[in-house]
Formats: sequence, structure tokens, C-alpha cells
Amino acid sequence: MASSRGHQGAHGVGQAEEQLANQADAAAAIQGQSETDQDVLEAARQDQNEQEKVLDEP
Repeated sequence: MASSRGHQGAHGVGQAEEQLANQADAAAAIQGQSETDQDVLEAARQDQNEQEKVLDEP
């Protein structure tokens, strides 16, 4: 059971990160985006992709 709860928690964190990324994208579309913002978003997406790879491994 513990691994199931941990897995669910990881998905919850991923969903929160995805929602924040979507909000940042929407704000950038409205306000424009600085180079620093672009770098932060790129790093966040890369980290999220790496986490998803780990979770998807058998």
C-alpha cells in the first residue's frame, strides 16, 4: 500500500506542477515573457519530463 500512496502523491505533485506551468504560459501569453522566465519554465518542464520517465519505468 505504501508504494501506491507514494505513486498517487507523485501524480498529485505532477498535476500541480503542470497546472502551475499552464498558468505561467497563460500569463506569458497575456503579459509577454522575459528571458529569465523562459529559462525557468524550460528547466521546470525538463525536470517534470525526467520525473515522468522515472514513474513510467516498470
